Amino acid sequence: MSRIGKCFDAIKKNNKKALIPFLTAGDPSPSLTVILMHKLVEAGSDIIELGVPFSDPMADGPVIQRASERALAQKTNTDDVFNIVKDFRIKDKVTPVILMGYLNPIEVMGYSKFIKKASIAGVDGLIVVDLPPEESAELQEALKFHDIDQIFLLSPTTIGDRLSRICDAASGFLYYVSLKGVTGSNQLDTKKVEEKIKEIRTKTALPLAVGFGIKDAEVAQAVGRISDAVVIGSALVEKIAEYTGNTEEMIQGVSSFISSLRKALDNI
Repeated sequence: MSRIGKCFDAIKKNNKKALIPFLTAGDPSPSLTVILMHKLVEAGSDIIELGVPFSDPMADGPVIQRASERALAQKTNTDDVFNIVKDFRIKDKVTPVILMGYLNPIEVMGYSKFIKKASIAGVDGLIVVDLPPEESAELQEALKFHDIDQIFLLSPTTIGDRLSRICDAASGFLYYVSLKGVTGSNQLDTKKVEEKIKEIRTKTALPLAVGFGIKDAEVAQAVGRISDAVVIGSALVEKIAEYTGNTEEMIQGVSSFISSLRKALDNI
């Protein structure tokens, strides 16, 4: 069983909800990314979602776009992302790490080479935002060979046969994008999310994580009540940007923020 599977089994056994923070690799620097990853775990995170910097992150809103720009300004490349995971694994061999990014950097490196390097580094899952399941057979084959889960995104407009196809292709867990639009959007309607989650659960037994539009502990708790996991992205990246230039305050601010989310989820 993968680290992701073991993580969700433990969470279910303990009647808890998974907390999955997102940060961009290399923002504000590769070395600080590793430190922040450890601090996220210490503050109560269960899985780390690590963004691969890309010059045209079309699914991301302004906050994460700027994070990619900062990381690229540090000359963070794909191999640097793998090295960040390797460095993290020196001390933490338990917490699952998921890479989230776009197809272009994978194609440039080549599917087999990319996945082999990811596996050696200690990556557990991969989300490719712009690769639909109909075109993912080659990548899926490489991922399965190296026991890396392919995590697919679902949205409010994913229905019918397409919903079934994505649920059948996915492994690890499914990531429900709760809003139409890009990351950092604001209009989260938990009742609509709950309705969609119920529909998705008729198609799969995989855990369901919800992201987009989760800004604070109150919203995280509301989403946690109807899902298996909560993904926190733009709100966390914004915290990192707020404290850039002051490492100690950044670590304290990030840790405090994640701790507040952990407490809210534990009080469901």
